[in-house]
Amino acid sequence: MSTAPQNPILFDDVLPMAQGLLEAECDEIANLANIAALLFEAMAQVNWVGFYMMKAGDLVLGPFQGRVACTRIAVGKGVCGTAVAERATQRVADVHTFPGHIACDGASASEIVIPIMRGGQVYGVLDIDSPVTNRFSADDQEQLESLVRLIEAHFAG
Repeated sequence: MSTAPQNPILFDDVLPMAQGLLEAECDEIANLANIAALLFEAMAQVNWVGFYMMKAGDLVLGPFQGRVACTRIAVGKGVCGTAVAERATQRVADVHTFPGHIACDGASASEIVIPIMRGGQVYGVLDIDSPVTNRFSADDQEQLESLVRLIEAHFAG
């Protein structure tokens, strides 16, 4: 018996589905877990989707889908830490050329990391890895940044 969904989720459906998930639940961990699962199912050619949250000055692993991951990342280190330090999305076509890349999963070839802000500070990051070089487009970035803005608005409320 297959456990695969009968009607796969399309990437274009993620934003309205995330809105519904956020409206239905106030617990942040539950929401981030569901959003990670939603993205993992909706995005083709990804091997890791998840969140790292700022705790005591470091990024600490939060809800995710994929293989076992790095548990703690220093600000300024790797793609995730650089996104925090620069407070800007990092879209990396080839992680093997990124100075100081942290290889939690050696199969990852490209990555996108978007900071999540709260009260003017970085609260965490959305991190997505792919085993395909140059997997993430400018359109992907725009849609994922819109999703992060939706998360920020919900967490601010």
